[in-house]
Amino acid sequence: MLQVPVVLELGIFYNRTMSKNADLFIISEHADLVKKLNAWDIAYHQNDAPVVDDATYDAAKHRAIALEQMYPELAKNGVSTHVGAAVTGKFRSFPHVVPMLSISDVFDERDVAEWFDKLTDHDLFIELKVDGLSFSARYENGVFVRGLTRGSGTIGEDITENLRTIADIPKKLSGTYPDVIEVRGEVYMMRDDFIALNDASTKKFANPRNAAAGSLRQLNPAVTAARRLSAFGYTYGDLSARDWQKQSEYFDRLESWGFKTTRKWARRANTMADVQAHYQHIMMTRDQIPFDIDGLVIKVNDVATQERMGARANSPRWEVAYKFPAARAITHMRDITVQVGRTGVLTPVAELEPINIGGVVVSRATLHNADEIARLGVRIGDMVIVQRAGDVIPQIVGIAESGGGGEFVFPDTCPVCGAAVVRESGAVARKCVNTLGCPAQRIGELEHLVARKGFDIAGLGTRQLETFIAHGWISTPADIFRLIPEHGAEIVKLDGFGDKSVANLNTAIENARNIELHRFLFAIGIPDIGEVTAKILARAFGTLDAVRNAPEWKLKQIDGIGDVMATEIASFFADVHNARALDELLKYVNVIDAEISEPVPDGALSGKRVVLTGTLTNYTRDAAREILERMGAHVVGSVSAKTDIVIAGSDAGSKLDRANELGITIWDEGQFVNAINGE
Repeated sequence: MLQVPVVLELGIFYNRTMSKNADLFIISEHADLVKKLNAWDIAYHQNDAPVVDDATYDAAKHRAIALEQMYPELAKNGVSTHVGAAVTGKFRSFPHVVPMLSISDVFDERDVAEWFDKLTDHDLFIELKVDGLSFSARYENGVFVRGLTRGSGTIGEDITENLRTIADIPKKLSGTYPDVIEVRGEVYMMRDDFIALNDASTKKFANPRNAAAGSLRQLNPAVTAARRLSAFGYTYGDLSARDWQKQSEYFDRLESWGFKTTRKWARRANTMADVQAHYQHIMMTRDQIPFDIDGLVIKVNDVATQERMGARANSPRWEVAYKFPAARAITHMRDITVQVGRTGVLTPVAELEPINIGGVVVSRATLHNADEIARLGVRIGDMVIVQRAGDVIPQIVGIAESGGGGEFVFPDTCPVCGAAVVRESGAVARKCVNTLGCPAQRIGELEHLVARKGFDIAGLGTRQLETFIAHGWISTPADIFRLIPEHGAEIVKLDGFGDKSVANLNTAIENARNIELHRFLFAIGIPDIGEVTAKILARAFGTLDAVRNAPEWKLKQIDGIGDVMATEIASFFADVHNARALDELLKYVNVIDAEISEPVPDGALSGKRVVLTGTLTNYTRDAAREILERMGAHVVGSVSAKTDIVIAGSDAGSKLDRANELGITIWDEGQFVNAINGE
């Protein structure tokens, strides 16, 4: 079988060998992993919108747990004791009588064998791991009374009324049942129902799991009812009595009560050979199963043994989830096209012979950037290995057979507007320099232009810009300043507008006609030029003309402007498209010259990288930044090993914690004042 390494987008080497003395590095890596995993959990469990694929998430979690096993003190605030994500407040919350734990993941035969060898009872029951949203349904005297999500594992969200709309969840249990029983299982969506939902809806879900989760967590149960959700039962929580001895017998009870189960695909096993044979069978035939799965759940079948084995902080010891590798297939790559995003970044896309991967027909896959094309060595005409990993756009992970085509040449001009393409500083991305005039970048750049740190035009947000662009009233930055005189009478007639809102918008636009140089330089969207760098340029040159005409060698001499950044600034102003857009804009706005700053004398803060965190009593954040910059400091937004000083006010949070972890110098407001006074 062809083995292709999974590309992880975490910037972390998971096979790195650490010495026991590398405590600072370990703490930093672990904190970074926990932060990422918490953010990904919120996106997945609360927002039903995953931001990374399963393989990336699993690798990060596996690494974090490994660190916690090597350094137990990290587990206190780690992932070993963490389940799901906190409830959102969107629904009422209720505690789980019995914690709703997650299942420990394993990824290969060796991991399963390690778990298997620790068992004293090898009577196993193997079930499908359905890719949906977990639920707990409480029955009292056979009547369904409450439904909860997993939530944090100890507290779930009340989705009772939504669960009532799902036909697979009985409102009244049949047959003989305990006085109290919490049936736990998975809400999911059949692939055919998912395709029908996407065909009929303007909102397109990425996959059945997202569709099921988003449908189940609707505030209006009528929306849930219209989504054709399905459900399986597979375990239990709180119960008053138990008359089954085996997990396999519990499936009998579930079906007698009116629940559906995955019994059709379940198997008993006694040896590792049995486990592996069933794993291979299901993995090879998973496309024939009418709903998405991402592995198998292997359980000790005897319930008394389960109870004796107990659980860790977040997962039972008597079961593991044997995960499948990301779904892959081989197909012909017909072509490579290049897309231009809203920020101007050019992304190469593989145009594929359509192929079914995990129930989804794939005809395009991302190639990320030019460096990734070179790393993979792919060429037009190759037979390529395509991976559909979780919820991200499919990606090319390798070559199955060379097609003998020529090497792909990345364009040096934008395929949308024809402007020059440059490589971003410190990054692999190529970007169109025509930020002011490229149609592909229009919304993103206009949003940036009118933002608070730029022209600060209140009332001209994304919705309004999209409306005005759709009507053909705004295409370039200059059009903003012609908007009301030319189209005000038409804008008043639009839904959501009126005389007062148009008058307010006109006032905001008029107030923006005079703008300070550093705000103008920030607003026009020069690649990699943020607020701080814009101020550096303004103080170094004083006028817009001086900045526009500055040669690259002169830009490189300015402290805080690196070689790559100097190239990008010079390229931006040299581009004829940008020059045309700037000249047109300057017909309507007045750029206020800046005071050229004198060289900063050496002092306690000269050349230091400083982070501000918390609330200062006597200075706003902007005022403190201004003072620090005048004293020669470089004010940065995040704490790293390169940070020299962290100035912490009241209510300082994670940045202060990170500074303590890294042993960075920390000043309070008094020490900051002393530095200002030269003490």
